[in-house]
Amino acid sequence: MFVDNNQHISKNISFVLLKVTKMNLFGISINHKNSPLELRENIHLTRNEIVEFIPRLKGSLFSEGVIISTCNRTEIFGFPQNPGFDTASLINHITEYKPVKGIKHEQLSKYFSCSAVRHLLTVASGIDSMIIGDSQILGQVKEAFEISEDMDFAGAVLKRVFDTAIVVGKRAINETSIGEGAVSVSYAAVQVVEKIFSSLEKKSALVIGAGETGELAAINLRDKGIGRIALSNRTFERAEILSAKVHGEIIPFQNLKEHLYNFDIIISATSAGNFLISYDELKEELKKRRGSPVVIMDIAVPRDIDPQVKNLENVFYHDMDSLQIIVDQNLQKRKDQIPLVEKVVIEEMVEFFKWYNALDVVPTIKTMRSFFEEIRNDELEKIKNKIHEEDFAKIEDMTRRMIGRLLHNPTRNLKKIAETGASMNDVITNTIILKELFNLDNVPSNGNINFDNGNGNAEEKKE
Repeated sequence: MFVDNNQHISKNISFVLLKVTKMNLFGISINHKNSPLELRENIHLTRNEIVEFIPRLKGSLFSEGVIISTCNRTEIFGFPQNPGFDTASLINHITEYKPVKGIKHEQLSKYFSCSAVRHLLTVASGIDSMIIGDSQILGQVKEAFEISEDMDFAGAVLKRVFDTAIVVGKRAINETSIGEGAVSVSYAAVQVVEKIFSSLEKKSALVIGAGETGELAAINLRDKGIGRIALSNRTFERAEILSAKVHGEIIPFQNLKEHLYNFDIIISATSAGNFLISYDELKEELKKRRGSPVVIMDIAVPRDIDPQVKNLENVFYHDMDSLQIIVDQNLQKRKDQIPLVEKVVIEEMVEFFKWYNALDVVPTIKTMRSFFEEIRNDELEKIKNKIHEEDFAKIEDMTRRMIGRLLHNPTRNLKKIAETGASMNDVITNTIILKELFNLDNVPSNGNINFDNGNGNAEEKKE
């Protein structure tokens, strides 16, 4: 028996629980909340590995499914092939493909049916990410489904689930501020630079250090349209790799200090352990700028630049402490947006389950409409050659509208009962009554019925 992880699902969607047990969507998640980094790294699947792994799941475990694998989560969702499906069989498939020892039960979050849908929507919205409001996850969710779709591993219901997830992600971005404000020091540094200089198109920047922090700063500067960017790193090869990514130039590390005056922005992010640039060295270099302002972002720990440079004229200086304050403020703003995003999740869940709950009655509605349409066509055929063509067209139009009006309320009310899920017994009862009233279970697949046999019973037409 599966346990629903989401015990606090809003009362607004409580109606779906009446039918949700019929939707056997199952999923597991290994993520930053339940597993250490080492396990997440070992279990991570690249795109090529996902393509290789899907055939192992397809047919044997799931009739359809999706694998999402990012730096902070690996999740597998699908519709089990057999009623006796259990988590152990899925874990066995995973560990056979990616040998990982010691996966503990508490390191797996399990989701079933309603909670599986809800979890996917919260993931796509960014509120389940390590960095709240992470916008990259939406693209990763979309790509994961596209892989399954390309491999014929995704059907109509799963497509609707992921379409809904993508809608939630887009609404979260467009209708809330969940993704606004820098929540990394590298990005915060660039945002502060933007506030100091109204435009970066004619500005030059020097990034010292080609590690992860320096790389993020360089990429953010590039994305903001910096006019000129240069990289300097102790290891020339790393500087070369990063310069190719951001279309920048390379300043040899040993010649770094003599080039400082050439840049409007200096961002330093090395692991030097002591000051790379002293107060006196920078003071001397800045004389060559003749009063032109310079922004210095020291985002290294320990610091690369003597903090006393903040006392120099026309120097705008920030270090990790001041930037972290900005990051913390922005992170709190994002957290404040979570209730608004959760409201979007609830709204889209309601719409999804309206659609899902109505699936049972759609075939009956189609059969009923075909049944009445066949009666109309049969009666029209009897008078077709007895009246003028113009009159026949009027009668044909009138009978079409009449059938539409007669079936409007039964169709609408049956769908409404199914969508609200107020009582599945009502849906079943109404469906059975309709079928019995019009003998819909015995309507031939070709729809050819004789309605005029003289004894009140419908018979199939003879060609």
